[in-house]
Amino acid sequence: MLTVILCKFLKLIILCKYVPSGFRHSYVVPVPKVRVHRSRKMTCDDFRGIAINPIIFKVFEYCTLDRFKQHFSSGSSQFGFKKGFGCRNAVYKVRSVVKRTNSVGRTANICAIDLTKAFDNVNHCAL
Repeated sequence: MLTVILCKFLKLIILCKYVPSGFRHSYVVPVPKVRVHRSRKMTCDDFRGIAINPIIFKVFEYCTLDRFKQHFSSGSSQFGFKKGFGCRNAVYKVRSVVKRTNSVGRTANICAIDLTKAFDNVNHCAL
């Protein structure tokens, strides 16, 4: 019975082209990182923020992605958050571009930014 109601609700969202405002809101919960030392005061760096979303939103998201995945695509230079792709693909792409650029006598300039700690520095209350 719950499955039928949920299915009709999700179909209604798609037909009306309206996403309930509750689906757009989540709250961030600070979760302590694995190695927190009790001998010192804790700082923001000792926590990781986890976003909590409504369960119905997650069900809607999974159903939508499953049903319409053939219509969703990303660029050929997108490697993060894609199944079967990762750093190896990104490094190969960069090397290919540098090699192609150098082969015609031009210089390739590369800028790399390490964002591994970027999430730890975000204002989680504002997020």
